[in-house]
Amino acid sequence: MARAGLDYTTVVERGAQLLDADPAGLSLAALAEQLGVRAPSLYKHVDGLPALQRGIMLRAKQELAEVLGRATMGRSRDDAVRAMARAYRAWAVEHPGQYPLTVRANAPGDEDDARVSGMLVEIIFAVLRGYNLEGDDAVDATRFLRSALHGFVALETGGAFALPRELERSFEKLTDSVVTALATW
Repeated sequence: MARAGLDYTTVVERGAQLLDADPAGLSLAALAEQLGVRAPSLYKHVDGLPALQRGIMLRAKQELAEVLGRATMGRSRDDAVRAMARAYRAWAVEHPGQYPLTVRANAPGDEDDARVSGMLVEIIFAVLRGYNLEGDDAVDATRFLRSALHGFVALETGGAFALPRELERSFEKLTDSVVTALATW
């Protein structure tokens, strides 16, 4: 019998926390130890490590989409881009293990992944409509925006920014450049 209170959602949430605490340390054995159960007990809730990783990825994309949606709600153009950029960075820094899972394109044939990945893209497209960017221009601008934000966040979470300059100032300069580029697209 499964431990009281242990279900799929709890297993995935705790797996996500474990992944953030130690990006290389996610395993069923480590998760089981953290949950106070034996590793075989987890198979009642997830079908092995790949299923756990998929669950964490879906949860991470969903959570990031919700964070970006709240950040951009009621905002437009430069204000929306700046709010989205700050929220994106804050979420990624807070979730260094989960963040890399959010930048992958949806897996072919995975409807759940397509749904949550689509949510992220639609938020960006909605922000870009404020600049009258649609169709191919919106796709190009989305790639540009995501590349700029991901590059900064990946370097920051990877510990690559050691120069003696305040990170906030550098991030604001990056965001200023993105806003300028989108306004003149």
